[in-house]
Amino acid sequence: MIYEFEVEGKIVGKERPRVNMYTGMVYTPNRTKEYEFLVQQSFKVQNPNFEMLDGRVAIEVIAYMSIPKNTSKVKTQAMLDNQISPTKKPDIDNIAKSILDAMNKFVFKDDNQVSKISVEKRYGEKEKVYVKIEEY
Repeated sequence: MIYEFEVEGKIVGKERPRVNMYTGMVYTPNRTKEYEFLVQQSFKVQNPNFEMLDGRVAIEVIAYMSIPKNTSKVKTQAMLDNQISPTKKPDIDNIAKSILDAMNKFVFKDDNQVSKISVEKRYGEKEKVYVKIEEY
């Protein structure tokens, strides 16, 4: 089974858990929770009849970052041709963590089923994340 989907909009990497200084409770920042919810909703819309995966899983993530506005046409074309890669935040591991946490207990039973992962940052016309989840 293979599922593919895109999440359009600003890419949010997984943020560190925060501690409420008054109660001592640990919580996930709202930006992270909202982005994980957006990932789930994007998956549902683009894969309406999905079934939960219970075998081993491979995941491919390509994060398309927006090109800075003051970039020359020559440099812009090199960025779109994948000759120049983004080196700005969010970090690649935090992007992967956001996607994996959003899919955990939703598309696959547990993230320990993920045995192969590929994550890449590229420049694109629009900021978005492409995700391919494959049971193999």
